[in-house]
Amino acid sequence: MRLLLLNPPSYSDFDGGAGSRYQATREVTSFWYPTWLCFPAGMVEDSLVLDAPAEGLSVMATVERAKGFELIVVYTSTPSLKYDLKTCEQIKRQNPKALIGMVGPHPSVLPEPTLLASEAIDFVVRREFDYAVRDLAQGVPMERIEGLSFKRDGQVYHNPDRPPVEDLDSLPFVTRIYKRDLDIQRYQIPYLLRPYVSIYSGRGCPSRCIYCLWPQTFTGHRYRARSAGNVAEEVREAAAAFPEAREFFFDDDTFTADPARAEEIATLIKPLGLTWSCTARVTTPKQTLKVMHEAGLRLVVTGFETGNPEILRNIKKGATLEQAHSFARACKELGIKIHGAFILGLPEESRSSIEDSIKFACRIDPDTIQVSLATPYPGTEFYKMAQEKGYFTDSPLVSENGWQLCAVNYPELSNVEIFQAVERFYKRFYYRPRFMLRAIKKMLLDREERRRMLREGKQFKNFLLKRKEVLRGKAQAC
Repeated sequence: MRLLLLNPPSYSDFDGGAGSRYQATREVTSFWYPTWLCFPAGMVEDSLVLDAPAEGLSVMATVERAKGFELIVVYTSTPSLKYDLKTCEQIKRQNPKALIGMVGPHPSVLPEPTLLASEAIDFVVRREFDYAVRDLAQGVPMERIEGLSFKRDGQVYHNPDRPPVEDLDSLPFVTRIYKRDLDIQRYQIPYLLRPYVSIYSGRGCPSRCIYCLWPQTFTGHRYRARSAGNVAEEVREAAAAFPEAREFFFDDDTFTADPARAEEIATLIKPLGLTWSCTARVTTPKQTLKVMHEAGLRLVVTGFETGNPEILRNIKKGATLEQAHSFARACKELGIKIHGAFILGLPEESRSSIEDSIKFACRIDPDTIQVSLATPYPGTEFYKMAQEKGYFTDSPLVSENGWQLCAVNYPELSNVEIFQAVERFYKRFYYRPRFMLRAIKKMLLDREERRRMLREGKQFKNFLLKRKEVLRGKAQAC
């Protein structure tokens, strides 16, 4: 069967594709690569990856592009599911003989409700879907495909689970599919140099953070890694294929989960003279940071989450504020930039703990930050906790136009206050004289940086204004 792997259209500027861990309309326009869809695409001849949001395609334009495909695999998420189902229904009307299935964390955790949500959905693949999709495209009967749930004659069937992929070196290079099907100029993340190229060097994460989506619903808590040589080979090939790329990004859940391996990869790609970035925990040894920096590491993306020690324990972060502070200091000493991620609304958030987080962020002073609302996705320990302890409000995870809402509250703190605190956090951090002077210096010395910061600054101001509109429109639900 001819295979279409679809990241469906959604809300305006909504980042929810098969590479985005937390789906929402962002502060500044962001599009992650649909990396998960590119793995099976590399296994099936004459397949196509269509990234509708990155291409700015409407539902009807997407339906038109889906003509002629017999097997259509759609990546979906909890916040975008309803919108995605409508797209599938439109495709089914146009092409009633096509088999349409859904993949991603949401159908992995809730396969039967996803199947029954629409007559347009014929199957879902639970967890990693690379080989299941390949088998479908090659005509293997549904009942023989591990990890598949499907409908037949009004009945739902669940095949046995498929074990996680162990030999990651056997998977195709996703960057070949980027070259074939995608335009890398369409992908942008504010803290990465543009254009950038994203690669996974491993799957899974050994950490036990209760809120984190992929390890709990999709990839597991065991870090399975590609060999350093295999990773370096893809980087070398991609650097030749994309000479315009200004940065390569290792988007593992935690690239530094195995410090020795991270150092080995860095050593192998050092001769290429590339600029690159990666995800890193605050427990990463300074020596590892040094080796990576000497090999071209420019920036680390790190989840600090909170400045409150009790909340760190509540979320099972497995790290301390002291470690976070030492990590930030080590990065600054080495000249590595930091994009720090913080979350408001984690158990048991309070007004004082929010203040702790704001002060902590200002103290460690990362180069950029993102402040998200804690989202209890189905399948996570946070979701179960919110149900058991009555944290949930009646608010959806996102608004009608894709803006992230706050779906939890606590005895000392309402969800409205948590929502409002995001803006306060951003303003307290970015409007500091220290940060403003640093930004002005960058703009004076680098014309391209000036253009970028002015563009993103305008988008950020619009983001704050739209959040106020969302709050007014959802005062009761949020």
